[in-house]
Amino acid sequence: MKLGLDGVKNIVVVGLGMTGLSVVNHLLRQPQELGIKVIDTRVAPPSLDKLPASIPVHSGGWNLEWLLSADLVVANPGIALATKELQAVAKAGIPIVGDIELFAWSVAAPVVAITGSNGKSTVTSLVGEMAASAGVNVAVGGNIGYAALDLLEQDAELYVLELSSFQLETTASLKLKAAAFLNLSEDHMDRYQGMSDYREAKLRIFEHAEVCIVNRDDPATHPAHTSELVSFGFDEQQYGVMLHDGSEWLSVHGKPVLPCQEIGVVGRHNIANCLAALALTDAAGVEQARVLEAIKSYTGLTHRCQVVADNDGIRWVNDSKATNVASTMAALSGLVLDGTLHLLVGGDGKGADFSELAAVLAPLNVHLHCYGADGDAFMSLHETSVRWNSMEEAIAAITPTLKSGDMVMLSPACASFDQFKNFMARGEEFTRLAQFYSGEKVQ
Repeated sequence: MKLGLDGVKNIVVVGLGMTGLSVVNHLLRQPQELGIKVIDTRVAPPSLDKLPASIPVHSGGWNLEWLLSADLVVANPGIALATKELQAVAKAGIPIVGDIELFAWSVAAPVVAITGSNGKSTVTSLVGEMAASAGVNVAVGGNIGYAALDLLEQDAELYVLELSSFQLETTASLKLKAAAFLNLSEDHMDRYQGMSDYREAKLRIFEHAEVCIVNRDDPATHPAHTSELVSFGFDEQQYGVMLHDGSEWLSVHGKPVLPCQEIGVVGRHNIANCLAALALTDAAGVEQARVLEAIKSYTGLTHRCQVVADNDGIRWVNDSKATNVASTMAALSGLVLDGTLHLLVGGDGKGADFSELAAVLAPLNVHLHCYGADGDAFMSLHETSVRWNSMEEAIAAITPTLKSGDMVMLSPACASFDQFKNFMARGEEFTRLAQFYSGEKVQ
């Protein structure tokens, strides 16, 4: 496929919304005059009101005539290439790209990118925070926050992109200073033929990467051929974990760099995320000594193991996005604290089996606080279990007992619909309660 827009006159953008609008605006900024049309199968596409009136739009279905008369089709990542209309485009020899490929044709500054089944948003935002703390003019986006093409307007010194497998399917020439593939677990099986197909889409991130960063503990993240392979994991190799002065430290090539207990986010999985972020910033040439403070101060994405209050040595952690057992197990795995964990669980269990949590809870100094419609389903998991009607009732009772070193964590393993509109509303209420009651405690 010829790279770039030279010789291209007619472009069809498939799918509107934030990404499609960013594509149209990017094409309108090009020096050459382009014929731009938009197709969206939705009757009322999002962002339609923000589209210039001069752009023709076909909504509520496909327009094969437009597609087959195009020189280039730019497809939204949410639309599978297996769609029969896009298959017809491919059969006609018309190139199909995504917004990330357009970004690749235009970007001039270094780029690092992150993919994986879990944790990619955390690592992407953390890398952005780390680079900014070192004085780098950084722009962060892609599959998180801003659309990649909108970032080009920021004229950054470093771009940090979260990339989904869907975005990578239509990306062929993105040159990266470093790329990280964090982990692989079953997902999107309605789009892919199987795990191998899904993995191959993720591995495309390494095709033009100077440094390929993989998970030592997840061989599925390892490409067959690399220019340079860097790994992170829970041993002392490369980016890893080591014992130093009687405690665990993040380490880089055998050198301790930061005590794990000083990391701002909680959960064993976030130690791995910090290691991946360190590998990415090192590969991008960001001064390591200046990014460690950012790791200590970074409290995570909203509702994902997010520290929302920290008074008198008591941390309050909002993990409201843990709407299933696997998410709560990830948050608890390897959790180390000096005092007692007060864990809030419950809500709409969706018929789940919570028995797996018992083994994770057993070694912890934990008090289990069960509330909501399916709170009873947790009561047999631990001898300390207490039943409450609501999260606020539990927190009001917990607060007078708290001591320095304790943690209050909302990681409910349930959906929120019994008492809240969604997990965001639940997390916001926990945050409000945490800040109110922790503030009361220090007055």
